[in-house]
Amino acid sequence: MRHFGQIAPEVRKRLFHQEPCTFTAESPARLLSAALGATLYSPATRPSLADDILKQAARGVVSMVLCLEDSIDDADVPAGEENLVRRLTDLAERPEPDLPLLFVRVRVPEQIPDLVRRLGPAVRLLSGFVLPKFTEERGGPFLEALSGAEAASGRRLFAMPVLESPELLYRESRVQTLEGIFRAVDQHRDRVLALRLGVTDFCSSYGLRRAPDMTAYDVQIVASVIADVVNMLGRADGTGFTVTGPVWEYFRVQERMFKPQLRQSPFLEVQAVELRQKLIEHAMDGLLREISLDHANGLLGKTCIHPSHVLPVHALSVVSHEEFSDAQDILRPERNGGGVLRSAYTNKMNEVKPHRAWAERTLLRAEVFGVANEDIGFVELLAAGLPD
Repeated sequence: MRHFGQIAPEVRKRLFHQEPCTFTAESPARLLSAALGATLYSPATRPSLADDILKQAARGVVSMVLCLEDSIDDADVPAGEENLVRRLTDLAERPEPDLPLLFVRVRVPEQIPDLVRRLGPAVRLLSGFVLPKFTEERGGPFLEALSGAEAASGRRLFAMPVLESPELLYRESRVQTLEGIFRAVDQHRDRVLALRLGVTDFCSSYGLRRAPDMTAYDVQIVASVIADVVNMLGRADGTGFTVTGPVWEYFRVQERMFKPQLRQSPFLEVQAVELRQKLIEHAMDGLLREISLDHANGLLGKTCIHPSHVLPVHALSVVSHEEFSDAQDILRPERNGGGVLRSAYTNKMNEVKPHRAWAERTLLRAEVFGVANEDIGFVELLAAGLPD
């Protein structure tokens, strides 16, 4: 797997100063957690699930969640499990399929060992499980079940807890809940690949739903939770975890109240006015803004429920040449003593010690998403990745 692997090599050479690295499901956890990108959710009940997985992989998806929880009706869970096992078994019998990282979102801990047992040899296609409504009390049994299933199958299986419970949202219980979540995931640190935010559930607790021209950060009660999650669980001091961005719910806008948020100039410069209009029509201007705010607030990757959301997440995850230049300068061995230096672009101050953690994270992102050439912006990356 590699990000932008669906693009022709000669096009990648034009776009990238440093191309995205290749990785597999067996790569180190630190690399995989940064490489998740746009994690595409799909109901496990889909009859064409196996073909869907292959199709999305060919379009650049590198991580998928096959969902047995909120995306399907309660009555459909047994059929969803059966379909999941059948389709993954089918995939496992095909000759060396190119697959994304695959995770199953379960409802209860008992599903984990049961599905692993029923999958048999096909469990080799799984990278792990998504654990819903995670708190210390509810998450412990999930993590123990995952540990047991890993031992029984001989397969490394990661956990991706979803932080979405009301206790996390309510001010009077938030800190205590976050402290409990940290204790639970810290005990299984090697197994927890990333923490996912369930913003739709946060909103439901107050009867809220953000409009397509607003981001999660415009809903103040949601923004406050994201800030506290990053504060306590996403620290850059070695104790933190990768925290992924919330889902974007919209595909197309029929009518909008506010002006589009995409500036015209980047599209005019590369003669991509039609692309800008298409993005606006499909509510992508709000998505692009939210992705940018995700990054500014310490989140990496994003939950996605529509294939059209994948490329924007990946295009905005590519490290710019300027960011790469700054990060390299900050991390030069001779800078270990600290100090301040003018950036190579002569437009900012790089202070070595305060910016070191940022630089380290930036170079990790550069490894998995690549570094754009000096004259390449997100518009060119978007345009190049669109199907013909």
